[in-house]
Amino acid sequence: MRARATAAGLLTTAALVLLGALPEAAAAEGPPPAPTPEQAASAPGTLDTLSRFFARDGAVARSAAAPRVEGGSVPVRVLSPDFVAGKAGAPVARVEFRASRAVSSDGQKASLWTVRGTDGWRVVNIATGDDEIRYAEQGGRLLPGGLVFREPQIDAWYVQKGAKVLPLDEDAVRAVGRNGTSLTAYRERVGRAYGDKLPGSAYARRGAAGGYDAAPAPEEGRFATATVAGAGALLVLALTATTATRRRRTPRNT
Repeated sequence: MRARATAAGLLTTAALVLLGALPEAAAAEGPPPAPTPEQAASAPGTLDTLSRFFARDGAVARSAAAPRVEGGSVPVRVLSPDFVAGKAGAPVARVEFRASRAVSSDGQKASLWTVRGTDGWRVVNIATGDDEIRYAEQGGRLLPGGLVFREPQIDAWYVQKGAKVLPLDEDAVRAVGRNGTSLTAYRERVGRAYGDKLPGSAYARRGAAGGYDAAPAPEEGRFATATVAGAGALLVLALTATTATRRRRTPRNT
């Protein structure tokens, strides 16, 4: 299972005041630039929330957690409804958020999810483990320049480049085989599995579509995507780290 924490106000901006500078000169500087995903992830408020997150259940003392953010952020893509629907030219997946890897002093890892708002990027979720970054790295080694994405209905990770789709975890292996499949065959598979569960379908009108499912069977699972960007305002709730769970398997590399 994977724990998640939500956070609000993780980044505060302050006016730049130069000692001895004239008011007109300070005003001429204009507002500070909007934060990048990396700046939002490493902001003091984010690190403070991470300390509480890593200290949950007594894993490590909050004062000793010393969280740090490693490397840059990566785009996190999920299976696209347009691709499932067979729309011409639709990519296999679409970007939902960006993720950064955070590490504590005792080796715990977490993924910081950031989305773009009107005032720049902000952290909307903290999840245990670093799946998003680790699979992006793994996919880049397997198919350099490929597009790494997740099929959330079965919690499967893939990398796609050209006409080839390769699995990155055991869930994906069960879906397409250890040697992967063609992009055409993959679209046919997800079309059969989710084509009648897309937004606007009778399935969706019954209120069954959308969101993460606890443990759906592939043929019965709703067409779910991690629409973090759209739900960002709801996910940013409090500075205090809280935990929740979602369906999660121990990650295994192929």
